[in-house]
Amino acid sequence: MSEEICCSLADVQSSADDRQIAIDKVGVKGVRHPIRIRDKNAEELNTVATFNMYVFLPHNFKGTHMSRFVSVINEQEKYISVESFKNMLPDMLKRLEAEAGIIEMSFPYFVKKKAPVSGVESYMDYEIQFTAERTLDKTLMKLRVVVPVTTLCPCSKEISQYGAHNQRSHVTIHATIDESKHTLWIEDVIRMAEDSASCELYGLLKRVDEKHVTEKAYDNPKFVEDIVRDVALLLKRDERIQSFVVEAENFESIHNHSAYALIQG
Repeated sequence: MSEEICCSLADVQSSADDRQIAIDKVGVKGVRHPIRIRDKNAEELNTVATFNMYVFLPHNFKGTHMSRFVSVINEQEKYISVESFKNMLPDMLKRLEAEAGIIEMSFPYFVKKKAPVSGVESYMDYEIQFTAERTLDKTLMKLRVVVPVTTLCPCSKEISQYGAHNQRSHVTIHATIDESKHTLWIEDVIRMAEDSASCELYGLLKRVDEKHVTEKAYDNPKFVEDIVRDVALLLKRDERIQSFVVEAENFESIHNHSAYALIQG
């Protein structure tokens, strides 16, 4: 469509609305785009991220211009990085003529790990989300990391003669980043969660590794309450983190429900 034709068409979104109700978040969800992430070892990982983009809409506007959100993504470099992601927020707010807004970038992140005894290498995947948020008075950068771990029940170990029930669990850390400090690496956040569990997980294990991790978990039983408290202690000590929320969910092996705990820093 030529610019002359486009300019001659009615702009319904910009028309007035008389209901006097502002909209807190309006935008697009589920836009996928390739990204490039630099890990703590200065190596680059190419992956695909899903973007959610929202702005605040004042009460006097009927709607926002949805196509402009997608334009913000597609006019970036071929691969979006964490650095270019930060610059997308002011660009989005300018294009949408908005004072406040949010961009979320979610993607799988892969870490190469060595099995604890055999040393065999494999990849573990983690769910990551970066969020850039502009309110009326400040801009925030947030990181969410979901870390799968193993937990073993202290109560079960105490009362059982032949073992204890264990399960796979998810530790979810939401951290608001202090950008005046050193870089908060994804690997550092993953390590906090894995060190606070009964045992960490691996993509590939040999029999000698399986023996090691099951015995390590047995020697290190943890309730969900233990996990969130231990992670919270590590997060509180980290000057790169302004505030946090840590969650732990155990997908119980002897119940048809989960055990759950949360701490806000």
